[in-house]
Amino acid sequence: MQWAFMFEDADGKDKEKFGGKGANLAEMVSLGLPIPPGFTITTHACREYYSLGEKMPDVLLDQVKNLLNKLEEKTGKVFGGDANPLLVSVRSGAKLSMPGMMDTILNLGLNDKTVRALCKVSDRRFVLDSHRRFIQIYCDVVLGIETKEFDGLIEAMKEKLGMKFDYELSAENLEELIEQYKGLIAEHNAVIPEDPFEQLKLAIMAVFRSWNTPRAITYRNLNRIPHDLGTAVNVQAMVFGNMGEDCGTGVAFSRNKNTGEKGLFGDFLVNAQGEDVVAGIRTPININELAKVFPEQAEELEEIARNLELHFRDMQDLEFTIETGKLYILQTRNGKRSPTAQVKIAVDMVNEGLLTRREALMRVEAEALRTMLLPQIDYSKASNEITVGVDASPGAATGAIAFTADEAESRNSAGEKVILVRTETTPEDIHGMAAAEGILTSRGGKTSHAAVVAGGMGKPCVAGCVDLKIDEHARTISVNDKVFRENDLITIDGTTGKVFAGKVPLIAAGLGDEFKEFLSWADAVRKIKIRTNADTPADAARAIELGAEGIGLCRTEHMFFDEERIPFVQSMILSDTTDEREKYLAKLLEYQREDFKGIFKAMKGCPVTIRLLDPPLHEFLPNDEDALAKVIAKFVADLPDEKRAAREEELRARVKGMHESNPMLGFRGCRLGIIYPEINRMQVRAIMEAACDVEIEGYETRVEIMIPLIGSISELECVEKELRAVATAVLEEKGRHIDYLFGTMIEVPRAALTADEIAGSAEFFSFGTNDLTQMTLGISRDDAEEKFLKEYVSMGLYPVNPFAELDFDGVGKLIEYAIKEGRMTRPTLKVGICGEHGGNPPTVEFCARVGMDYVSCSPFRVPTARLAAAQAVLRDMGY
Repeated sequence: MQWAFMFEDADGKDKEKFGGKGANLAEMVSLGLPIPPGFTITTHACREYYSLGEKMPDVLLDQVKNLLNKLEEKTGKVFGGDANPLLVSVRSGAKLSMPGMMDTILNLGLNDKTVRALCKVSDRRFVLDSHRRFIQIYCDVVLGIETKEFDGLIEAMKEKLGMKFDYELSAENLEELIEQYKGLIAEHNAVIPEDPFEQLKLAIMAVFRSWNTPRAITYRNLNRIPHDLGTAVNVQAMVFGNMGEDCGTGVAFSRNKNTGEKGLFGDFLVNAQGEDVVAGIRTPININELAKVFPEQAEELEEIARNLELHFRDMQDLEFTIETGKLYILQTRNGKRSPTAQVKIAVDMVNEGLLTRREALMRVEAEALRTMLLPQIDYSKASNEITVGVDASPGAATGAIAFTADEAESRNSAGEKVILVRTETTPEDIHGMAAAEGILTSRGGKTSHAAVVAGGMGKPCVAGCVDLKIDEHARTISVNDKVFRENDLITIDGTTGKVFAGKVPLIAAGLGDEFKEFLSWADAVRKIKIRTNADTPADAARAIELGAEGIGLCRTEHMFFDEERIPFVQSMILSDTTDEREKYLAKLLEYQREDFKGIFKAMKGCPVTIRLLDPPLHEFLPNDEDALAKVIAKFVADLPDEKRAAREEELRARVKGMHESNPMLGFRGCRLGIIYPEINRMQVRAIMEAACDVEIEGYETRVEIMIPLIGSISELECVEKELRAVATAVLEEKGRHIDYLFGTMIEVPRAALTADEIAGSAEFFSFGTNDLTQMTLGISRDDAEEKFLKEYVSMGLYPVNPFAELDFDGVGKLIEYAIKEGRMTRPTLKVGICGEHGGNPPTVEFCARVGMDYVSCSPFRVPTARLAAAQAVLRDMGY
């Protein structure tokens, strides 16, 4: 088995084998671009390393030695040599890009001997700067000595000397610092091998190990990347951006990663190495200034970026170094970009002839569209601006200050919204970044770790707030004379870079022409309809604006909680007789009728599925004893004094009896309508009267009445028979003819298993996958997500949270069976899904595959579902 290949011998199309970075390096070498020579160790070698119990295959080491000899021939330098020795970088490179999640080691090959040799041919300060960098990164990646321990030494030295930046340290300062570094290593009873090949061997193993660090695993879980791919390792001759003022390094995107605008976007630093830019150690210079410092190299970089974009037919993210005036490209990859940029770049590349519309549809992450619709800051009402940083990732967010990733994660788990505030983020912060509403850093720029990762997550980020002072020990941040503590609210705007004290008003994002055009392409491809879950006319109208083709779930109970209405609901619950209940239901009918009229008008003739009352009645009564006492006292206020106390006690006892051990499986859904049919009768009358009234006004309606929680055909027939009579009576009273359907929500496993019988009465099925998942898995969602579900996913017991993405192997099989059996009985059976899974892209693809007519989701997930439905079709076509 050949485990390692020179760049020119590798296959630039095989990212599975050579990783994205290695394959792209091979491709760029074939294009004749200025690439430092090197070789790639394949992902197969990484998997073999793990299969051998984290041991290197002997044959791999032999191949590495052979390729090192070839690298020496290409560079005219000797690895570990006495004169102008060869130094290399060792970088990870998985098939799928994982920015910053795995390890890199620069300047490898330095030891006391090679430092002396280099000092004879290079500037002594440059050599010592490279040596201290190598020691620090090697100890962190290979020896496990945290880099912050070295940071403490260099910061102490700068403070002692009155210096602000690392590059201000003289050669003598660096020599002293290196001795301090060596002392720190000795304190840890560790050692950096003097033998450069031993350094390289241990570095390769460390990069392999970085595939399974917690941060890398977290990133793969967040981005649904398989855990068995492994990483390649790229060993490349070093070129140096820190040799002086005619050197530099940077990161450039071929288009703006935040907005999608065409033209170079990024950062660079003079007299620096690449890690300084991406780690945010120094606040970098905008790439637009590159032409002022390095005019020839800037022009060459622009041409290379254009050509690479044409070659790869995608926006590129390049790392470059300028060494004594010569430009080198260290890597390129398809660039991570914000959701807004994803859409704009896809549309622009179609218009430029680089992509077809169908290819463009596959370039945008369906889930990313939701973040484009998140609120923006309302600057007409914004106040209390405290500072401005770099607009690193667009969007706005408010949250309490959190100083560490662990803290952000734990507070988020407790239901708190936080902003993660760091000097700069590192790959170890990934879990806290995922939990935070947004990220704020005092260092870094538009291509820093915080910016790139936040942008990929669709979270706002403001970086490089240089006047922001962070004191983790005191748990404060300060700007000038203003001090903020860990529980104080702040608002960040990643679109402008502005930071505000407190909570700032937000407004809904507008939909641009590119967004609408892009989704029109998706609509032309998809086969499944997209509906929305909406309970108010405003939600319905917003969903129509976002492309919904109907309402798949209107939850009527949500209409009851209004402050004006809830007293009538509570009085109805406390009533003893049907006549009493109907007195209060008559008032609720008026409210519901107006609600339904507003929804029917907003939907403009699109189908509307209305679920009859579903939750247990006790949910409409307060849990607090004092609040309940006030409700009961108001209800019995008209009774004589001598009867009131006994009646209050009786009602308190009845309310106590309403509470259930397991309400999800208790007195709710169709069971309420069977025992208290007057509730269902009121709701159906309100629905049909509203439909008749709006049709008289000239609006078309398509009514679908859904009976919840059916477990058997007998329940459905019992409810449906009575309610059809109500609907018929209303139409006769109004003298109207309206087509309507009666159907049921399939959320009980028995209903799915007896779908052939239920379809005899039901004209449509809507799968309520929230409860169907709970009942099928035997898991209480609220309890599981709080207590063990996250651990189950991290342990691999569940591939994903089954309440976020459908359990295809369990719940999915029930759904497939129910659809097949239901349509055997009723071929015209309409089928959809209305649980929260309806906007999840893999679930949408599943629903399309099993022949559903529609999926239904929250309004802001409608664009996501539209694109996911189109991508499902395109994947079947081989895209």
